[in-house]
Amino acid sequence: MEKMNTNKYRQLLILRHGKANWEMKIDDIERPMTAAGVIEAKNIGHWLHNQALYPDIIISSTADRALATSRQVADVLCISSITQDARIYNASLAQLLVVLADIPAEYKRPMIVGHNPGFEELLLHLAKIGENYYKDGGLMSTGTVAVVNMPNDWRKLERQCGELVELARGGGL
Repeated sequence: MEKMNTNKYRQLLILRHGKANWEMKIDDIERPMTAAGVIEAKNIGHWLHNQALYPDIIISSTADRALATSRQVADVLCISSITQDARIYNASLAQLLVVLADIPAEYKRPMIVGHNPGFEELLLHLAKIGENYYKDGGLMSTGTVAVVNMPNDWRKLERQCGELVELARGGGL
């Protein structure tokens, strides 16, 4: 059963995929998650559930590790479908802003699942980030979700138009 979002404002969940296996000699888009990455993804799903942060749509990169992350989170949250968007894979900030602009306003809490460096650039564009959110010099490590309060209109997202509400790392939960 899918949960309804009762937010009066729009909120964006930005989830970087779980830890990837770099030992395999395959195309990057086919790179799977490691066992640690699966745990990160499940932990994020449980964290979202415990915070009652249910996305009303999950939009994932088409990369195997991003789709696997999306499926782990969706399973924990009892969400039945995942939308794939090839534009998220290796996307720049400008490309990610186009992806966000295309999300229908009816979705009050969409979650996008993808990759760095684009996701970190997106978060830094959308919200002012305090030093306390960085870990080991990074912001969006693997298996990290950012919860950002957003303006209602996403067609033109100005710098720091949002507010970072929470940042949770699946490896530390």
